[in-house]
Amino acid sequence: MRAADALRAAVPRLAAAGIEEAARDARRLLAHAMAIEPDRLTLHLPDPLPPEAAARFEEALAARAARQPVGQIVGERLFWGRRFRVTRDTLDPRPETEGLIEAALAEPFATLLDLGTGTGCIALTLLAERPAARGIATDLSPAALAVAGENAAALGVDPRLELRLSDWFAAVPERVDLILSNPPYIAACEMAALAPEVRLWEPHLALSPGGDGLDAYRAIARGAPDHLRPGGRLLLEIGAAQGRAVAGLVEAAGLASVSVLPDLDGRDRLVSARLPAV
Repeated sequence: MRAADALRAAVPRLAAAGIEEAARDARRLLAHAMAIEPDRLTLHLPDPLPPEAAARFEEALAARAARQPVGQIVGERLFWGRRFRVTRDTLDPRPETEGLIEAALAEPFATLLDLGTGTGCIALTLLAERPAARGIATDLSPAALAVAGENAAALGVDPRLELRLSDWFAAVPERVDLILSNPPYIAACEMAALAPEVRLWEPHLALSPGGDGLDAYRAIARGAPDHLRPGGRLLLEIGAAQGRAVAGLVEAAGLASVSVLPDLDGRDRLVSARLPAV
């Protein structure tokens, strides 16, 4: 059987399982099974599919039909042009989080703190983009911190990063120039409506704090003034309906220059604020 034949059979199978981007996912999984780069797949479609690759492809298709995310199946996800290892202990880095990177890079910083780091994609990307910067990344999950450590080593930024097991600021006495977080923000009542890829496969600790979904923002807003240097910035990813509420929490904590920033689709996505310089 040629690789093209296997791909042709895989697409309707994934579509029948409810996968919206069945063709895209089938191509990515076939490239993974053949151990080639995805952008090289077209060149290899006429090739015979070796038995071991066929077995890997079948296993990957079964996992995807069970709605396991592609990033978990292939073990990595591209984010800001870099590869990050992904496991069931971490959220799959999402394209909308790149807006947090863009906002952070708009101004200089020498030190950063990434709260709830997961794969480390936020802190590690910023350290890779700013070779003179240093950072701290925290998480409540030892398994997630282990993944972040692997990603840091792979990107060569581990000498400039400290990973800490911490409940928000609990293990962070320092002040930094920049605090960032993509915290859990799904309200308890919204969990059942999440896509199966998220609800069944991603860590609930990183998805929802329970209740109204704002508890993480309350904790971060309370702690940010004591952990930012004068003039330092706070950048938070938010749910599309949370802009006003999170901005209010940040303002009440004493931060200034508070603004809600949209994503590329025009939905509220980030809250930005600054500790007054004096």
